[in-house]
Amino acid sequence: MSKKQDNNHDEVETTGHSWDGIEEFNNPLPRWWVWCLYATIAWGVIYTIAYPAWPLINSATPGFLGYSTRAEVAEDIAAVEAANAELMAKLADVELAAITDDAELHGFAVNGGAAIFRANCSQCHGSGAAGATGYPNLLDDDWLWGGTIEDIAYTVTHGIRNEQSLDSRYSEMTAYDEILSDEEITGVVNHVLAISGQDHDAAAAELGATVFYDNCAACHGDDGEGMDALGAPTLTDAIWLYGGDEETITETVRYARFGVMPAWSEEFRVGSGLSQAEINAVAAYVHQLGGGE
Repeated sequence: MSKKQDNNHDEVETTGHSWDGIEEFNNPLPRWWVWCLYATIAWGVIYTIAYPAWPLINSATPGFLGYSTRAEVAEDIAAVEAANAELMAKLADVELAAITDDAELHGFAVNGGAAIFRANCSQCHGSGAAGATGYPNLLDDDWLWGGTIEDIAYTVTHGIRNEQSLDSRYSEMTAYDEILSDEEITGVVNHVLAISGQDHDAAAAELGATVFYDNCAACHGDDGEGMDALGAPTLTDAIWLYGGDEETITETVRYARFGVMPAWSEEFRVGSGLSQAEINAVAAYVHQLGGGE
């Protein structure tokens, strides 16, 4: 520090701190900055009095103005619901097969159903409804329980193999591990590979055809085309719920599968279920994705 600089600051005290001989002057803060600081402190005090701020055991101080972001959101939701009330009432009572006849109602249902799907169904079926291992793809035309809009609405309402609804879709595949011999299991697996157009052992498949007819055809049909009424999948296409390679099919035959879908009707899910209008909306959305019958 030069002597000239020292002379300019002879009247200013230092903070007492020193770094390698360099000292810090204790100059006062700018007056405008100090008043801004005081103003923000005053504003903070006023804000905590006027608005909810201080946490309590079960809630927070309500604030002098009684403002609530939750109440504001609730008012916004109520306003939207009031604006859509007529369409929601119409959607709850519509004959689903004829919903496409009303372009406004169908558009409302599809858009609303997309939001409902993302909030409640995408966790299993994927955000794009393409499914995953054990969770059906809703974009194709392969349906376990039928793909009409009424079938879809029923499945959403009651679910599959759950304990919530007595009317849930229900079927149960037999586990053949202790019923069929290893040779018979190998045979029926190769028969399934054969009818689905995959590489297979022809001799084993010939034996498996008889085993299939005796044990599997009652549900899957003589030709393996499946039965919607029983939720039995077709085995002749390239669409597989759990996988169609030899190892996976063998595991399925030995130990069976038992996927569960919850019932979504508010009748069975008190406080978190879907109304009839919401069920019809999500059914309309799924049906128009491309695979609806």
